[in-house]
Amino acid sequence: MQNTQSELIEQWPFLTYLKYGDEEFVGIVQNSDDYVTCIYDFSMLVSDEDKMAFLEYGEVWWWECNRNIPINIFLRNDWNRFSYCLKTLITKDVTILAGPSVNLKELAATRSKKRSITLVKKI
Repeated sequence: MQNTQSELIEQWPFLTYLKYGDEEFVGIVQNSDDYVTCIYDFSMLVSDEDKMAFLEYGEVWWWECNRNIPINIFLRNDWNRFSYCLKTLITKDVTILAGPSVNLKELAATRSKKRSITLVKKI
């Protein structure tokens, strides 16, 4: 791992460092299922203003969300400005080296059970 990438990940725990074939990416994973992994690639951000906003929004998502909801759903319209840096990768070729990943399938599997309450009237 390059020095700048390790510094980024240590400072911002919501960033993920992954390897796809011979390429390496640092960013925020939108969703990673059995077939496709989508990541917002930090290196594709064009301006320093976008980079700072990316990190600020990532921090808001990390500390105010349960971390199981993808960032683009949690932040909705605010996050749309980063759609140009979204990369879609084939999951079988992805190796996550450091950081979190979001999987919507896990969110559906960990749903809480509903309780049923029956009221009985005593006579």
